[in-house]
Amino acid sequence: MLRIATATVATLMATTAFAGGNYKDIVDTAASTEGFSTLVAAVQAAGLVDTLKGDGPFTVFAPTDAAFAALPEGTVENLLKPENKDQLIAVLTYHVVPGKVMSTDLKDDMQAVTVQGGEITIDLDNGVMINDANVAAADIKTKNGVIHVIDKVILPSS
Repeated sequence: MLRIATATVATLMATTAFAGGNYKDIVDTAASTEGFSTLVAAVQAAGLVDTLKGDGPFTVFAPTDAAFAALPEGTVENLLKPENKDQLIAVLTYHVVPGKVMSTDLKDDMQAVTVQGGEITIDLDNGVMINDANVAAADIKTKNGVIHVIDKVILPSS
């Protein structure tokens, strides 16, 4: 089932990222793709839409709706509250790396500094993993960077 969902997301992302002869930006690509409504709502609540529509380039490790749903009950709702905006921004910016990092640029056990300031680790031993999240679809090109779909929300250390 996960493989079918992954293939569907990859197909949808490939067709929506490139529309009318031009790539869409990261936000528009996610917003026009089924399975990313939670991510888009979180980006809006955090006030990061303009940033992620900006020039970039950015590499976004994008958790699916299922990834957000797998968090403990109430976590997403709590993060979306206005009083938790700083925490939400920290979680979301931990999923973003400055620059355009394609899958061919990855090396096993490499680390990358996120926009949030923490580091993520890339593991290539059993497929591609970012920390403990599997990359379900890679190299979705956008006008201002690239999206890699992940199956888990990765959290910065406190």
